[in-house]
Amino acid sequence: MRRPFRWDKKYLYWGITAFCVIAAAIVFYMALRFLPSLGSALSTLLGILSPFIWGMVICYLLAPFMRIVERRLFKPLAGKLYKKSKKSDGSHFARAMSVLLSELVLLAILTALVFLIIPQIYSSLQTIVASSSMYMDTAGRWLQQLLEDFPEIEHYASQLFGEVNTSLMNWIQQTVLPELGSLISNVTSGVYYILLGIYNLVIGIIVSVYVLSNLEQFGASAKRLLYSVFSVEMAKKIMEGLDFTDRTFMGFINGKLLDSAIIGLICYIVCAILQMPYALLVSVIVGVTNVIPFFGPFIGAIPSSLIILLVDPIKCLIFVIFVILLQQLDGNVIGPKILGNSVGINGFWVMFSIIVGAGFFGFWGMLLGVPVFVVIYAAINSSVSRKLKRSDLPWEIADYKDIDYIDPVSYQPVKKDREDQT
Repeated sequence: MRRPFRWDKKYLYWGITAFCVIAAAIVFYMALRFLPSLGSALSTLLGILSPFIWGMVICYLLAPFMRIVERRLFKPLAGKLYKKSKKSDGSHFARAMSVLLSELVLLAILTALVFLIIPQIYSSLQTIVASSSMYMDTAGRWLQQLLEDFPEIEHYASQLFGEVNTSLMNWIQQTVLPELGSLISNVTSGVYYILLGIYNLVIGIIVSVYVLSNLEQFGASAKRLLYSVFSVEMAKKIMEGLDFTDRTFMGFINGKLLDSAIIGLICYIVCAILQMPYALLVSVIVGVTNVIPFFGPFIGAIPSSLIILLVDPIKCLIFVIFVILLQQLDGNVIGPKILGNSVGINGFWVMFSIIVGAGFFGFWGMLLGVPVFVVIYAAINSSVSRKLKRSDLPWEIADYKDIDYIDPVSYQPVKKDREDQT
């Protein structure tokens, strides 16, 4: 006689697990097969949503400034203006004026970049290209005078310099000059992309106005949705993680932008006083590259020094000394004062995150690699600490210094024998 089949939850568990594994394998295969189509669809979707993405980025960058202006300027002003009013406390007035001032500051910065800095940078580049042959002759004579007491070295240096000069002139004549000459025609032919960029920027500013005006309401809606999907404990952990991510990114990006703007301004003032050639172009290069942690000062100093070297080698030496002093000032005084402890990881991991980020995402990877890695590092560190605490094991990093192993019975660290260490 056959025994009746007894239903067991174990069979249901393994059945569901097998189904999920097979379904995941099928989905993974389909994703690999249709990856180009998915990439194209994702690119189209991002193109459609790009005005809103611009708006969210603008809102994210302007929100701290708006809150400061609202709290310190317009709320006290609204309190005085609406002191006798019974219908309103002036909060809407304070928020509207704060949003308006924030957007005006953004537009002022964009206008300065478009109409003041960019034309002068373009003019400087044109001058460098047009006078490149004269600059190379000057550098060649300076090199010859420098090595006139060392004829053998001078021969090889002159030969190498001649080869570099020939290659550089060919590159300028065949690549740079045609590109500069066809810039206007390229702009004319690419007017669609210019108009599209203007459209995205304008819509993005409008979106940022709406979001900044109703910032608390959007935040409340997001929290409401979060608590409706997840449990209270999980929602609390997610909010803590998002808060840490926001503080890390906001502290790093805004601090780095302000730090770089200050460094660029100081560089321009000193270069103008010392009458350095192409002071504005050099200062913009130094300021922009200073946004990149660790490698930024070196990336900006090398091309700036070469530009000045072509005109005046002595001023190039002065500029190199000045940049070294400026970066020491930034690294030891200005940077720590502005950024504080927003990074908080070892220098090795800073370098690692920049190199990996640059390898995957180029400039934006170099810029955002550090805060992204800080968030990932903090999440992994928090997960490791929680697991160790649940296992009643030491969880501080300092607890694992100078220990041999942890006793499997008492769960206590066993210190290394000092004689073995020596």
